[in-house]
Amino acid sequence: MEDRAPEALTPAEAEAELARLASLIDAANIAYHQQDAPEISDADYDRLKQRNARIEELFPDLKRADSPSDQVGARLAEGFGKVTHAVRMLSLGNAFADEDIAEFDDYIRKYLNLGQTDLTYTAEPKIDGLSLSLRYEKGVLVQAATRGDGEVGENVTENARTIADIPARLTGAPDLLEVRGEVYMSHADFAALNTRQAETGGKVFANPRNAAAGSLRQLDAAMTRARPLRFFAYGWGALSEPLAETQMGAIDRLAALGFVTNDLTRLCRGPEEMLTHYRAIEGRRATLGYDIDGVVYKVNDLALQARLGFRSTTPRWAIAHKFPAELAWTRLEGIDIQVGRTGALSPVARLLPVTVGGVVVSNATLHNEDYIAGRDARGNPIREGKDIRIGDWVQVYRAGDVIPKIADVDLSKRPDDAIPFVFPDHCPECGSVAIREEGDAVRRCTGGLVCPAQAVEKLKHFVSRAAFDIEGLGAKQVEMFYRDDQLAIREPADIFTLQQRDAASLARLKNREGWGEKSASNLFQAIEDKRKIPFGRLLFALGIRHVGEAASNLIASHYITWDAFMRAMDGAADLEGADWDDLLSIDGVGQVMARALVTAFSQEGERASIDRLVAQLDVQDARRIVADGSPIAGKTIVFTGTLEKMTRAEAKARAETLGAKVAGSVSAKTDILVAGPGAGSKAKKAQELGIETLDEDGWLSLIGAA
Repeated sequence: MEDRAPEALTPAEAEAELARLASLIDAANIAYHQQDAPEISDADYDRLKQRNARIEELFPDLKRADSPSDQVGARLAEGFGKVTHAVRMLSLGNAFADEDIAEFDDYIRKYLNLGQTDLTYTAEPKIDGLSLSLRYEKGVLVQAATRGDGEVGENVTENARTIADIPARLTGAPDLLEVRGEVYMSHADFAALNTRQAETGGKVFANPRNAAAGSLRQLDAAMTRARPLRFFAYGWGALSEPLAETQMGAIDRLAALGFVTNDLTRLCRGPEEMLTHYRAIEGRRATLGYDIDGVVYKVNDLALQARLGFRSTTPRWAIAHKFPAELAWTRLEGIDIQVGRTGALSPVARLLPVTVGGVVVSNATLHNEDYIAGRDARGNPIREGKDIRIGDWVQVYRAGDVIPKIADVDLSKRPDDAIPFVFPDHCPECGSVAIREEGDAVRRCTGGLVCPAQAVEKLKHFVSRAAFDIEGLGAKQVEMFYRDDQLAIREPADIFTLQQRDAASLARLKNREGWGEKSASNLFQAIEDKRKIPFGRLLFALGIRHVGEAASNLIASHYITWDAFMRAMDGAADLEGADWDDLLSIDGVGQVMARALVTAFSQEGERASIDRLVAQLDVQDARRIVADGSPIAGKTIVFTGTLEKMTRAEAKARAETLGAKVAGSVSAKTDILVAGPGAGSKAKKAQELGIETLDEDGWLSLIGAA
């Protein structure tokens, strides 16, 4: 799975990959933010995050409850006091290509319904350091905190006081001012520090960022004072009064107060100027004297920033344009076919190991059979129509994706005996026919539960982090139990009978190699702890194709109880009737997802397996968001027609924030229809059902936004 490009993943495969990435990124966050001893490079971390973000972009309904996109930093280490940020410290979304910047600008305009109205952005170097928040009250520095997990950071106030770039007192500042910026170390200071460390037998740091982070997070402030740390201010958190009306104006105000701001920050009028400045900064990167890994663009108008608001951990009004990754040439030594949870056959390139961006690469994704043949899903040529053959010299790159990709083929080095690769039409795991349905980019095994690869992958998904997340029962353990004759786990229900079967077996788990009494007992307790499971989490764990994590929670919040959901699935089995219409009315549930959902529960074998599982569980009811004092909390809202004062996306986000449920179609359960110009059948149906209908002004008045 990890060898496939996000664009080649099916929804079900994307779910499993998001689970894998969440685990890897969590471990990287702990090593990076908490231990100041990263186990992977910054570029690799960016690629992990970008792969996760790209999959979420392609499959927005699959976003996990524990998505790395919803996390900032890592949980705190021991040794520092905790500081709860008054305003969350967010991370930034990433861009890696020029077209991403045009898309960012287009997204902003569409979200705000600006059309071709003039829109300016600031562009500034993205410093590769450690985020820090400084709280000033009546001009006095009273607290400094690291970002931590975005909500709670570490109190490093005494250490921050030792940094020359951080003023202890301000004149003319708002009564409350929370300044945010980046602690970093210059190249010259880093080299000098490492020389001193080596001479005294101390720790030698891998790069300036690690050195800065380790220095700031010393328990002894005297140690921090001895380290040459610097600070760039670039933003703010809590304020008693606005700094300015624009981003650039606010940065100028911070500079006037005595903070060091980056002199490469520029005001840009649109994507073309943003990219021009990006290339100017990139050209000066090697001579700046400190590390940067990209350029950050922000909407300049702070009123527009406020309207755009935030996603879970990233602002809609800013993006980081990362610098590109490296390329390398190597030989393709083989092509393997892997079988995923939904039966998808995924080709993986086995490469002569080569270093790309400081990392040794030995495999790369080949996406699908079309990609190998030199064409896209529509039959158009890619790589000028050059196919990929075993023995070829291929160009490998690692931009924005943790899994390397093959960009090109050098035909001048193609061996005389190289032959076109023939993609298999039978599953390499079980021998079943592998078919490619019309409109599908991948070929799939038809073996279903007969195919061991699919069965094992489904179980891996079931125990993945966003699903049941059973400690001690990971991918390796799933494979072991699947092949175990005495204590077999072949379907999810078997997990919850494992302890009972273990007690009745002569081949006790505690006596197996790699296990002991304590580890076996811990696993049984971990399984027991997961018998109580939220409705949405259970639905996601089932691994139904096209039904991702976000969709599972959405469906759960609609039906509230598992029993009500099951009755609805039974009622919708014929893909018609009131229950079918009700399922389709859920905003975000379309025909494809609904059909996959109903089909899964109507198939005799799969339904029996689910029923056996649920009999072992205590499924918790879902909860709707309740906003105290909201006039629309708990109500079902449908939007139709063209909204003129805010876009549909902005209106939907506002309604959900206020505790409402947004539906995609009108039914007897609809409470309010918001109808803009061009409203058609939905408005007519609402009138027939006697449903309250508001125009946009009425809607804005109702929610207090008029």
